[in-house]
Amino acid sequence: MLNYTEYHIMGKVAQVRMKPDCIPSKFGCQEDRRKRTCSSTERSCVLKKQRMAIITECLKEQEETQSSHDNTPHKSSDLQTIEEPEMPCPLKMDKSLQAEISCAQKNDKSIQATMTPKFRSKAIQSKIKTLNQASSPLKPSITSSSTSPFKNKTIQKLCTSVSNINKVTRNILIEEEQSDNDIYVPPVASCSSSSSVHSLQLKSSSDCSELIVEDKKLEAEKALTNTTKKIEKNPRFYLGVPNSGYFLIDILKDEINIPKHYVMLCLNKIRMVFKFKQLKDDYGISPANLNKIFMKNIPLIAKFLHPFVVELDKDMIKKNLPMAFRHKYNNVSCIIDCLEIEVQKPSKAVNQAMTWSDYKKANTIKYLISCTPNGLVNYMSPGFGGRTSDTCILESCDFIKTLKSGMVVIADRGFKHVEQYLKKSNITLVRPPSVETGVKMSKSEAKLTKQIASLRIHIERVIRRLREFYMLKPHVCLNLKFIKILDDIIIIACALINLQDSLVK
Repeated sequence: MLNYTEYHIMGKVAQVRMKPDCIPSKFGCQEDRRKRTCSSTERSCVLKKQRMAIITECLKEQEETQSSHDNTPHKSSDLQTIEEPEMPCPLKMDKSLQAEISCAQKNDKSIQATMTPKFRSKAIQSKIKTLNQASSPLKPSITSSSTSPFKNKTIQKLCTSVSNINKVTRNILIEEEQSDNDIYVPPVASCSSSSSVHSLQLKSSSDCSELIVEDKKLEAEKALTNTTKKIEKNPRFYLGVPNSGYFLIDILKDEINIPKHYVMLCLNKIRMVFKFKQLKDDYGISPANLNKIFMKNIPLIAKFLHPFVVELDKDMIKKNLPMAFRHKYNNVSCIIDCLEIEVQKPSKAVNQAMTWSDYKKANTIKYLISCTPNGLVNYMSPGFGGRTSDTCILESCDFIKTLKSGMVVIADRGFKHVEQYLKKSNITLVRPPSVETGVKMSKSEAKLTKQIASLRIHIERVIRRLREFYMLKPHVCLNLKFIKILDDIIIIACALINLQDSLVK
């Protein structure tokens, strides 16, 4: 390049200028390269002109022959017919003229291609029609010797014995006397017989349908009895009800006026989170009806079990206070913490934002749970979106109304902003000391954190028992249709936990 610096470095010039001797010399040594690479010879113009002249001459000759043939007068001798057995045509033409006409009809000299008439190949003159015996209306007649009215005669098979003394005859098909089934009786056309047959058919079909319905009922009853026996053996595993409190199901049945297996179904669904298709085999009810039963009866069961969530009583708490609280924290009334349950992602963007939890990295519903020092649940808040902070939930719900002045509440570090809010109601908050980033805790702060954590662990154990109900597990991803009854499900779970054996022994 002549202008390399101006084009690449300075950027003044927009066009590249090459040096005059800048010609590629890679193939300069191969002088005959074009001759060797170009194998096809060029077409000369002389040959083309000669061909066009030949075509024009042929066309002129054809036109002159046709005009001379039209101008010649017809004589009577020319119209006379000569009878020849070999020539069927009455008019005989000159052979050279016939050849020219046929050539004019068949050959077009400008195209230089012979036009041949279309003909059909003999190879495709006939079409083979195949008949599929399986789909054809005319079925091949196949008669079985066992079902046909005319039985085969006995066939004697001669078997020579070893000693060749006698011959044994064996009947392959034994003759049977013609039974009533072998005789074909044509039907008699009569109105009375047809009506009777029709009525018999209706009766038989109705009887069959009744039998099928009865069989289904028997199967459903058998499945129900098997499930009740299975649940009675281990109600804690299948329902979350302790073995000593199984009588509660009978009380629920009488109080709510619903069948016993409906109560068992609702508690079993909360405890094991079986799909309705699985519960169909256990209870003999269709999945759609099971869904209706569950959604309808859960609020009724929650309303009945809500009194099992105890109220705070200072005297009773002090009487049943565990040993770990008696030395320094004998005034503690309850321990609080939040429980998060993962749900499916909502379709609306607003609901997605409200339920998103940065702590769980999922869409969740959050509840405030409070328990007494000995592990009994005394309060559960309504559900809030996972985005809501712990302090906001405590301020929004009516938890402070359950507390009395002078009570002490233990909480986690996340509730530090609630301290001022609780002091207005003369309630003290006990929580581990807050730690600043980059600052090491002192020995006294570490000791205090350890003491409070050893007491606060009881609320974590309560939450662990709640997680035993598979519908409240951390990563269960609850269906959105169950969110409207999730508060009732939490109440049922907390009530059944209080009925179980004591948490602190």
